[in-house]
Amino acid sequence: MPRAIVLRDGAAEHKVTVADDGTVSVDGGRPIRTLAGPAGEVRVDEPPRLAWTAAAGDTRWVFIDGEVFELEVQPEGRRRRAAGHQGSLSAPMPATVVRVEAAPGDIVRRGDALIILEAMKMELPVRSPADGTVKAVHCKAGDLVQAGVPLIEIE
Repeated sequence: MPRAIVLRDGAAEHKVTVADDGTVSVDGGRPIRTLAGPAGEVRVDEPPRLAWTAAAGDTRWVFIDGEVFELEVQPEGRRRRAAGHQGSLSAPMPATVVRVEAAPGDIVRRGDALIILEAMKMELPVRSPADGTVKAVHCKAGDLVQAGVPLIEIE
């Protein structure tokens, strides 16, 4: 049975349908055949290319053609979660901290890049999920971090 999800890319919202055979269609457009491979690899038929994906909770990162896209997944029929957020942010996969862009006491806005990680030879921003104040930073440039380990706390 096809799955329908809503992807948010910043303020833009897209309805994505994924068929059982791996065919993907965005906003009712022409279906594109994809094939999932090992370790997050995805082969896209048109135009032929490779993409890599990583996930943490409702956030997906897609690495394709030298660009990184950060998307929020919302299953169809489920309401978007509340904008308020408290807690810590972590790496979606093992990575190296390239830069820390925030310090305790900084006021941040939803979408601000707080930490820049490098994984799979690509830079991956860890963005604030909501407006708030940085409570603590638990990493520094050069640190090797594991998935799920708190890197920064926001209140």
